[in-house]
Amino acid sequence: MFVLRAEALQKDWNGERIFENVNLEIRTGDRIALFGANGAGKTTLFKMLMGVVKPDGGRLSRHLPLSEWGWMEQSLQVPSEMTALEFVQAGTSELHQLKKRLDTLQMQMEQGASDEMEAAVELYGDAYQQYLTLEGYEWEVRVEKCMTQLGMPAETWSTPFLQLSGGQKTRAQLARLLVRRPSMLLLDEPTNHLDQESMQWLEEWIRDYDGTVLLVSHDRSFLDQTVDTIWELTPAGVKVYKGGYSDFKEQRELEVRTQEATYQKQQREKQALMEQINHYQQWFQQAHNSAGERNPFLKKKANKNMTRFRAKEKALERLEKQEVDRPKEGAKISVQFQDGAFEARTLLQMEGVSFGYDEQPLFRDVHLTLGRGDRLAVIGPNGAGKTTLLKVMIGELEPSQGHVTCNPQLKVGYFAQELTKLDREATILDSLLDVPGMTQARARTILACFLFRQEDVFKKIGNLSMGERCRVAFVRLYFSDANLLVLDEPTNYLDIDTRERIEEALCSYPGALVLVSHDRYLLKQAATRVALVQGGEVRQFHEPYTEYLDRLQERRGEPEDLHAANELRQLELQLSLCMSREEPEAPEEREELMRTIRELGARIRKLKGESL
Repeated sequence: MFVLRAEALQKDWNGERIFENVNLEIRTGDRIALFGANGAGKTTLFKMLMGVVKPDGGRLSRHLPLSEWGWMEQSLQVPSEMTALEFVQAGTSELHQLKKRLDTLQMQMEQGASDEMEAAVELYGDAYQQYLTLEGYEWEVRVEKCMTQLGMPAETWSTPFLQLSGGQKTRAQLARLLVRRPSMLLLDEPTNHLDQESMQWLEEWIRDYDGTVLLVSHDRSFLDQTVDTIWELTPAGVKVYKGGYSDFKEQRELEVRTQEATYQKQQREKQALMEQINHYQQWFQQAHNSAGERNPFLKKKANKNMTRFRAKEKALERLEKQEVDRPKEGAKISVQFQDGAFEARTLLQMEGVSFGYDEQPLFRDVHLTLGRGDRLAVIGPNGAGKTTLLKVMIGELEPSQGHVTCNPQLKVGYFAQELTKLDREATILDSLLDVPGMTQARARTILACFLFRQEDVFKKIGNLSMGERCRVAFVRLYFSDANLLVLDEPTNYLDIDTRERIEEALCSYPGALVLVSHDRYLLKQAATRVALVQGGEVRQFHEPYTEYLDRLQERRGEPEDLHAANELRQLELQLSLCMSREEPEAPEEREELMRTIRELGARIRKLKGESL
């Protein structure tokens, strides 16, 4: 059964065509992702499908009433006094209004005069019966259950919606939508600000959902887990690809290879035709000049060459009409870093570090060493203290216990800080020219690699979107002389093309990285170690993020084994830290260090089941 059909949709904005020839078909049960660069018109198309924006051309047919559609918008107008619970309940308008009426009538019955009591009781009885018929109390339970499942415990329900964190607002919006159980879901960036646990819950919910889903997301892992079709929105229309993001990428790469092969074949054929045309033209001219009017044989030969010449010209015309363009290859990131920028093995050490606010510790007794070339992913639930750990690590916050030791040559580049330092009046080009040793030609080349091309480089920072500012901040940081990049959610607000440029850059970066991100694709590409911040602890795993996820999946349901594995890695880290310390001069300090090393070794062997 069709949910929607669209033919030749087009939309103009300020006299410019955003897209045209958009042809769509959505069937019941489809799982579709709308894909495209920032500014391609994805949100505009969403609004068009929902009837909020009218198309400037084409035809749209809905085979499912809009009352059965659910749309998660990126921005909402919410009253300042509305609590998180009321916000979620208000998504089911009829039941929410009926509940408010019941509450009002109950207050009238409790506080009203005796002559008003009888009327209020009668009205309350009618409203109560209607509420029961609509399964209002079951709905209330469903609201609370959904909020809890999405990581919004009861203590957050009375908080005004506008005072929630970004992640909590996203969860509340999802709960508001999912409680209604619509037949058709439109989700615009549903994973924004969600932590790993909430994303996994949402992925499972969408897989089990028996309705139809159309979503926009820049989370490639989320797309792989939730959709079976990708629509790529371009100015010329929509191209359909079967599968998730990984399948889409493979098909796109195959298209590029096929287009390149076709282009090369056509160029060879074109060259051969042009050479043949040139030869026939020369032969005709020679035969024509030799024939004159008295030699019919040579004249006939000349005319024959002219016929062949014209046939080849027509073949060339046909080829040129069918000629494909050479696929555009994106500019590659080619970077030359200064030789010998940092040769020391250890950049910084955290020894026995604890930190908290108002005597409530976020994490305790952290032992962590960062070495040259390390790529550390810091993960954990929202609010666990990931950003705080970064700030303690780089000296923006002082630990309440323990100490952080930095190599004298250490130069830290902190993404969140770089973003706040951007000069709103400067142009994109000027902001990069501030980097020492940067030339205009090199700056233009670098900016093109990060999708700032031609006149874009002269835009003022203050006029840029948040995604564009993130790109500028990252480029400035990446080409600074920092030997440790500390990146707190560097790909937020970025489309997938830009995220992949960031990944390419980070994989070629010679310094060390500390990375907080909910982008699992990025972590899989860039992270060789993992630090999990959770429950007041920082657990470390000396393995790539992909292996960490695989092992976590295998260990799910085996908490004791997982705890032992985490303890083992923590002990191994402490042993590595002790082994890397310089040998103390004082005999008693040397003895103390050796005793600690022996004790750690014994505990490690015990956990591994080895004989002491």
